[in-house]
Amino acid sequence: MGGWDGTMNELAGGRGHAADNRRERRPLGRAVAPAGRSTAASLVQDDLRRAILAMELRPGVPLSEKELTARFGVSRTPVREALIRLKEEGLVEIFPQAGTFVARIPTGAIPEAVFIRQALECATVELLARIATPEAIARLDATVARLHEAFDIGDQENFHLADEAFHETLADAAGYPGIWKIAQAAKSQIDRCRRMTLPVPGRMAMVIREHLSIVDAIRKGRATEAVAAMRTHLGTLLPDLVHLQAKHPDYFV
Repeated sequence: MGGWDGTMNELAGGRGHAADNRRERRPLGRAVAPAGRSTAASLVQDDLRRAILAMELRPGVPLSEKELTARFGVSRTPVREALIRLKEEGLVEIFPQAGTFVARIPTGAIPEAVFIRQALECATVELLARIATPEAIARLDATVARLHEAFDIGDQENFHLADEAFHETLADAAGYPGIWKIAQAAKSQIDRCRRMTLPVPGRMAMVIREHLSIVDAIRKGRATEAVAAMRTHLGTLLPDLVHLQAKHPDYFV
């Protein structure tokens, strides 16, 4: 079974949005083995979360329990559990008698999420600039190389994954891998906005330049420069937010 783009109309009753690009997506909706309900619910939750954050399921798209049970090969119970969990994450809205929908992006939550990321990741690079080993620098260089490779072929999915790997590597190299887990919990709404900015001409090249600035400062042991580069990198989304709201007003609340 294909990705969400190919079956958006099926899930959304014919009201889904077309894909922004034509790249092939990872197949979703795989059949779930007859494990325990919580395991099945977790698998459904993980796949739906990934599709929502990747903007394959757009804000406002209805989610039919019947269609989801057929798609994932499970009963309605794990599907309902998954949707309730996603509601708690702020990614799904459930309206009694009206239906279940992909949640719109809460505009007011974005500045706070950016602030949290800046606090966590600026502290990370400040420390890393003082303690980075050649091995740590090599790992960061490797993630930037992955960004270049994805950029060269216009692969937005792998570009996003390489971006994530870069930030995860920073936390791990600094000796505090849990920082990235905390940042991930805070940035789900940011991710949806980031996905919408990637197709903008020049955006991926700009991200690469920002990553190179961060790595260069760490390589030279310049903590203040590393912090400034990270703060700039994470803060670029805020000006974009105004343009995204103007272009996609139905996606935001």
